[in-house]
Amino acid sequence: MTMRFLTAGESHGSALTAILDGLPAGLKLDVEAVNADLSRRQTGYGAGPRMKMEHDHAVISGGVMGGLTTGAPLALTIENRDHSHWKDKEIDPFTIPRPGHADLTGAVKYGYTDLRPALERASARETAARVAIGAVCRQLLSEFHILVGGYVISIDGIDSNPTDMTLHDRIRLARESDVSCPDEQAAEAMRVRIREATLAKDTLGGVIETVAIGLPVGLGSYSQWDKRLESRIGAAILSIQAIKGMEIGPAFENARLPGTSVHDAIQTDGSSLTRPANRAGGLEGGITNGQPLVVRAAMKPIATTLTPQQSVDLSTGQQVDTQYERSDFCPVPRAVVVIESMLAFVLADTLLEKLGGDSIAEMRPRFETLRTPRPDDLPMENIPHIWWPE
Repeated sequence: MTMRFLTAGESHGSALTAILDGLPAGLKLDVEAVNADLSRRQTGYGAGPRMKMEHDHAVISGGVMGGLTTGAPLALTIENRDHSHWKDKEIDPFTIPRPGHADLTGAVKYGYTDLRPALERASARETAARVAIGAVCRQLLSEFHILVGGYVISIDGIDSNPTDMTLHDRIRLARESDVSCPDEQAAEAMRVRIREATLAKDTLGGVIETVAIGLPVGLGSYSQWDKRLESRIGAAILSIQAIKGMEIGPAFENARLPGTSVHDAIQTDGSSLTRPANRAGGLEGGITNGQPLVVRAAMKPIATTLTPQQSVDLSTGQQVDTQYERSDFCPVPRAVVVIESMLAFVLADTLLEKLGGDSIAEMRPRFETLRTPRPDDLPMENIPHIWWPE
């Protein structure tokens, strides 16, 4: 791994902090673009009341001088405005673990005498820091004309059908939609279903598709399990709160088909090699193949519900109902930018691995010399070899 990042902070603490290490020097950083992604994370149909309290802005406190990255670790801070309602106040004990949260598992693991420390750190509020990091990585990728974007394709079984749109149009239309769905007919049905769930004091999940366009061939490797790009993307996406499943391309659909219906033919188009389809989702053997990378993530209905659920008060051992903590009814539209951000980080990291160099100026000419899927770039000796001589 060339880059790495860490986040720190609690949901209702004073601030979230993120440090990104390994970013090359010479990247012109647009802080307003970072803040625009933070705003996307806070808006969307089905968002809870806290999103009206927070107005996230990133403050850069290290790694940038004169608007350019220096190659030193990048430090970002995001203030929690809601902290003022908690600071210096006596907080009621939290002893009833909520099903589906880290309340109980965190208490068992760390030996807490109150469940709040688990709640505070496990909260999806932490994803604000990830979005800030992802926005920086998105700017690095854009230097090489690589675009990462996403959209909702399903909420509570209501499916969109954007197959007649280009990927660029899907991303653009999703940005204009309050449910992040490019298919307006499906989007309206999703709004209706979210309203119904809100009135029923319930929560909804869904499926998000994220794509990367413009990737070169050759990112990732099959040489070790943890270098395969599927492995790295999977770890990043599945680390997001409430994400419980992931596939590259239509993987689960492919699993129901014979091999001759799944694999993308290799054809010639003039001096280039082309693919008539992209059922591989842009990856073959753990390596990008030049097709758009397509990642789908399944988000469960979040566990905090207005309708009480059965639990046990750990302070008394008595069976009781859960107590509601402020939350979303459907976080799926807001999660699109979070998934984009984690994918952008992984791709920026693998691009740096491929190109090497400590600055953007070193990386650019190396990018231009990367091999392409053209026979002229792939000279074959076409002679027998003895690969393992005695």
